[in-house]
Parts: sequence; C-alpha cells; structure tokens
Amino acid sequence: MALNEDEESALADELERLRQEHRDLDTAIEALAALVVADRLQLQRLKKRKLALRDRIAYLEDVLTPDIIA
Repeated sequence: MALNEDEESALADELERLRQEHRDLDTAIEALAALVVADRLQLQRLKKRKLALRDRIAYLEDVLTPDIIA
C-alpha cells in the first residue's frame, strides 16, 4: 500500500499521539492500582483501552514500515 506524504505524515502524527496516550494510561493505571481502595471497574476499563491502543499502534507501525522482500 503506497502512501503519499500527507497520508504518511497524518499516520505518523496519529502514531505519536497514540504512543503518548498509551504512556499516560500506564501512569494512570499505576496510580489507580496504588490506591488502597482501587476502583476495579475503572482499572479494567483503562487496561482495556491501553490494549486497544497497543493494537492500533502496532497496526500503524506496520503501515508506516515498508516491507522489504528478502
């Protein structure tokens, strides 16, 4: 799949935004888990969102990395 410069730039921007959100969620999950009375439902939702972000990040990295036929 060939991408033009604008599409590649947009995907790279989205990738960086998702990576930042993934790091922010990691921090939020750690903080919530450290509470004595952690909200288990909220913690579960954050972890699920983090996994979805990881999947999207992996997809975007695959799209942006050119395939090299060996």
